[in-house]
Amino acid sequence: MVFDDAYFMQRALAQAQQAFDQGEVPIGAVIVCENQVIAKGYNQTEKLSDVTAHAEMIAYTSASAFLSSKYMNQCSLYVTLMPCVMCTGMLRWAQFKRLVYAAKDSSKKTTDAFLNAHIHPKTELVSGIMAEESQHLLAQFFLSKRS
Repeated sequence: MVFDDAYFMQRALAQAQQAFDQGEVPIGAVIVCENQVIAKGYNQTEKLSDVTAHAEMIAYTSASAFLSSKYMNQCSLYVTLMPCVMCTGMLRWAQFKRLVYAAKDSSKKTTDAFLNAHIHPKTELVSGIMAEESQHLLAQFFLSKRS
């Protein structure tokens, strides 16, 4: 059975919910290879006291171990929020086949043009998959922090 981008983004949103439930900024990621989730991650910067413990980085480390490779040129990364500059650098070096993200980061001025200029040239970029669901979870999180 072949799954679509929305199916895998739902898996990433489940990871984001896990982050939310643990008081972390709700961002989730899954890495898919040959139509199968091989790695997943959610933000754990508070839990691990590690500024690099972003969902994408945690998922990448797991996928790299699973594949015994630093390259992800047959894999897609699904993430619920547009990657930051650090994670964009990892995407370039890991040479992902595809990057699929849900919501844009309204707190930053990063654009798809920026991502395209900084990810690996062969990486396909897809944006906006389940963006409303991701934005809603992020809004809930930050609203709860303000109250």
